[in-house]
Amino acid sequence: MSVQTDIEDKLAEALAPDHLEVINESQNHNVPARAESHFKVVLVASGFEGERLIARHRRVNRILAEELKDRIHALALHTYTEAEWRTRHGDAPMSPPCRGGSNA
Repeated sequence: MSVQTDIEDKLAEALAPDHLEVINESQNHNVPARAESHFKVVLVASGFEGERLIARHRRVNRILAEELKDRIHALALHTYTEAEWRTRHGDAPMSPPCRGGSNA
């Protein structure tokens, strides 16, 4: 299984996030092709309510402790409550209405 998939599965199981993005940024660094060593995680979870940023990061680091030992070189964390996420990014835009495809 890929490192990215392991990260996604562990965080989804442990935190039941409202939003989760795991982005492999390894290609931006001096590593071999197809490396999985540098990641950015954007995580929105109601479980972060009342928690300071450092506590959120520590929690994610504990969840990914095994990967951080020898599989992940760098991990950028962006952790939000749902309210923080909405304030920062707003609601997701609505999809455009269907025009009937080939039937139009």
